[in-house]
Amino acid sequence: MTAAAPPKNGPTVLVEHSTDLPLVSISVALRLGALADPPGAEGATRLLARLMKRSAGGRSAEAIDAEIDALGSALSVDVSASTIVFHGTVIARSLPRFAELLLDVVARPGLDAGELALLKRETEAELVEALDDDRTLARRWFRRSLFAGHPYGRPVAGTAQTLPAITQETLRALYRQLFVRENLSFAFAGHVREAEARAIAERIAAALPSGPAAVDQTPEPAAPRGRRLVIVDKPDRTQSQIIIGGLGSHPRDPDHFPLIVANTAFGGTFTARLMQEVRSKRGWSYGAYSSLPYDRRRQAFSMWTFPKAADAAECIKLELDLLARWREDGISEEELAWCKGYLVRSHAFAVDTASKRVGLMLDAALYELPPGYHERYLDSIKAVTLEAANRAVRARIPESELVVTVVGTEPVIGDAVRTAIPNLAEHEVVPYDRD
Repeated sequence: MTAAAPPKNGPTVLVEHSTDLPLVSISVALRLGALADPPGAEGATRLLARLMKRSAGGRSAEAIDAEIDALGSALSVDVSASTIVFHGTVIARSLPRFAELLLDVVARPGLDAGELALLKRETEAELVEALDDDRTLARRWFRRSLFAGHPYGRPVAGTAQTLPAITQETLRALYRQLFVRENLSFAFAGHVREAEARAIAERIAAALPSGPAAVDQTPEPAAPRGRRLVIVDKPDRTQSQIIIGGLGSHPRDPDHFPLIVANTAFGGTFTARLMQEVRSKRGWSYGAYSSLPYDRRRQAFSMWTFPKAADAAECIKLELDLLARWREDGISEEELAWCKGYLVRSHAFAVDTASKRVGLMLDAALYELPPGYHERYLDSIKAVTLEAANRAVRARIPESELVVTVVGTEPVIGDAVRTAIPNLAEHEVVPYDRD
């Protein structure tokens, strides 16, 4: 499936006008991210986007930072598997000058070899630093295992092995592939009129060559076969990080909104079942949540806890029992009513600023959400019935096709953790510092 194409007469431009503050928010987005990394060069797209920001118009990184500060602005770049988004905020009176800087970032990057070498060293240092973050390790190995052999399992930031293979020419070729006007989408919010926003967008797009729009050829991920355990062995851990999950929902699923409601009851709030059973009743983990993110292809349903090492096995056993009971019994009428009210009320915070509203519109375009996904959100939540919510749990939430990822000291917790997982199909132990 291809990403939604922009109109033939110009780029996609989304505008949410507001005069609440004298600020303008601008996002320039591409419909492909780290999925475009060449094989063996994982991390290239992220390096490219960061290098573009640091070499705009052939300037030095220091000169660019000074210019951003002088304009009373901020500029960041975010790279995910499916998107690249440059996001800026600027005082309204400085918008024309900031737009010129953004044009240089997107259409005239220097891609300096010296700056690339510096950026690669910084990225390598970030990867080393991430080894100290047990939650990051748990997420990384959960995705690697759940999406093994699938592009979603590749690390967006790359690895210590792939970064050295990324050259200046690698990034130049990737830039030529990705940065064509047909791939751009723009979102403006705040103190800017549509005509001005469109003029800026069209000027930036016109500075790029025309070319074929990016095609997201990522296949749908396949569910794991049976229950799979990955223990990320890290010495001297008194605490553990646990992520349990499998494939979840997609916004195109007819039961997507019923599942959102049901998941809110199970692990979506501080008063949900997971939190009550794991934290309130047993005191095993300060937090216990379940999540259902989305992308262009099906993403993971997952549960996250972080108990003491001594409680890890019992916590896993409890979570699996809670999952089985959720699938078998569903949620109650009382839970349904509370969760629908909570989701309706909390949605106000998702749309309370112009930048949030236009951000939702941009997400809908980038991730190819069904037409009217956000506009009909409240009505979709209100329409969920108990029968639909419980049917969605049984249909979408896996019980056997699961990945259990545990960061901890394997000689201390390994045997107990393996015993806590009934019908375990396979398990492996990986050193925490393995690429």
